[in-house]
Amino acid sequence: MNPVELPRVESEAVSDFVKVMQAGPLLRSRPILGEQPPAGRLNLDADDVKNGLGQLVLTLVKLLHELLERQALRRIDAGSLSDGEIERLGQTLMRQAQEIERLRKEFNLEEEDLNLDLGPLGRLL
Repeated sequence: MNPVELPRVESEAVSDFVKVMQAGPLLRSRPILGEQPPAGRLNLDADDVKNGLGQLVLTLVKLLHELLERQALRRIDAGSLSDGEIERLGQTLMRQAQEIERLRKEFNLEEEDLNLDLGPLGRLL
């Protein structure tokens, strides 16, 4: 029995990658224009690549922001920060949250778009 050979992309052009991903190696050799990908498949429309990448990066930035906030609260509770450090930390986290919100609006994303579903592990944020 011969294993099914999956197509490979050996080009640096994003459009070549999109063509291979839309082809559905086990389903058909060419994508049908306007057709939605089957459930569980990536929708790599060339026009949406920028927004999708923005969503991914912004999700990671938001996750890091949440971790920084939790670490800051632990340090405050432990009493390891002076009043001035607490004030600067609060200001920094607040400006960071405002910038994340600005970028979210810039990419036309909803708050829920930054919260990935990790299946049995639950929601990311």
